[in-house]
Amino acid sequence: MKTVEKLVSAAQCRRSAQIFIIGSIISVLVPPLLMIWIAVSIFAYASVAHHPDMRVREYQRWAGYRFYGVVGTLIVVLNFSGEMKELLGGGMNLLFTVWAVSLLVVVPLGIRDLIRISRENWQDMMVEVQVHE
Repeated sequence: MKTVEKLVSAAQCRRSAQIFIIGSIISVLVPPLLMIWIAVSIFAYASVAHHPDMRVREYQRWAGYRFYGVVGTLIVVLNFSGEMKELLGGGMNLLFTVWAVSLLVVVPLGIRDLIRISRENWQDMMVEVQVHE
């Protein structure tokens, strides 16, 4: 194996920090995409989990906490949907309540992070990569 240096551009770092947040916001805004994003988000999260820039991992980690926390809560609510429907006055009220809570958790904090990411001073990085000859 041979070790070579590869450039990770500042733009690539910024995009890596943004991708999970953008996907989460879109999936919460367009509920039919939620189930698709749950599956795709695992790959998006894993692809950035060991990014060489620690800031990318930090943005990813907090976005993951928010999104997967909402999804976990959704599972609990659906398990108790019979009781929850009675408590909230019907199935549609339950649906809108879950959606509203999801919006309140994911969207504003995601937008805040996207703004913070755009203001970050991203730098090009050189990383060592092992390649097979």
